[in-house]
Amino acid sequence: MKVGEILRDTARAFRTAGLHFGHGTANARDEAAWLIGHVLDIHPGDVGANLGQVVTRRDERRIRALAVRRARERIPLAYLLQEAWLDGRRFYVDRRVIVPRSYLSELLRDRLRPWLRRPVRRALDLCTGSGCLAVLLARAFPRARIDATDISAAALQVARINLRRHRLGARVRARRSDLFDALGAARYDLIVTNPPYVDTGTLRSLPPEYDYEPRPALAAGDDGLDVVRRILAAARRHLNPNGLLICEVGDARRALERAYPKIPFVWPETSDSSGCVFVLQREELPL
Repeated sequence: MKVGEILRDTARAFRTAGLHFGHGTANARDEAAWLIGHVLDIHPGDVGANLGQVVTRRDERRIRALAVRRARERIPLAYLLQEAWLDGRRFYVDRRVIVPRSYLSELLRDRLRPWLRRPVRRALDLCTGSGCLAVLLARAFPRARIDATDISAAALQVARINLRRHRLGARVRARRSDLFDALGAARYDLIVTNPPYVDTGTLRSLPPEYDYEPRPALAAGDDGLDVVRRILAAARRHLNPNGLLICEVGDARRALERAYPKIPFVWPETSDSSGCVFVLQREELPL
């Protein structure tokens, strides 16, 4: 078979199975292209340019076996491949961490302009998980030293794998901490965080794919703000003057604005049209 034929068949099988897409792709065809690209060692975005390539029987069997598991067991493809892509970079993942999919990556691509008002010499990736945002932070601000923290020791094991693979172990320090608790009096020019923000009701109704992800990395109480409240209460003490906090809150945006009507949240434009990432200067944070 050729790549185009197996791409068509795999995408059709994914659609027939009624899979949920949201762990790296948005539709069946892109998911199929990612799977095929992984097996054939082709960048997922380049699969469409290789539709005429002949697939060996061995590779065809491997693609079909992985596709069957994806469809039958509803396992996110990232876990089956132990691979995730964010902002064009490949990361190692397994079930110790949620699959990277943060909209913060889009803003880091532009180095947080125009909101950043000071040079970034020290930065913090809070709730780092797989370490993907810490890697993107280091690429965006090559002169910065970065702390990447998480409450989960298991997640930090994955983060360290990615820091080694991206050759950033000397500049990015992975530390276990319950938010700011282990950081002492450390101050940063920039804090980036994608904390848990899924409310209890939504958590109960998520598609089966989410059952494979570590629940503490998703669950955030009745309104989705359990962790965000703690971040807002403490972030000012860990930012330098004119420092910046940027935080993803997903569907908890409305609950956040109701809970903090006096805070002037700024919601940068991302590919999520609803606006799910806020920016705050240190001076705008609660005392």
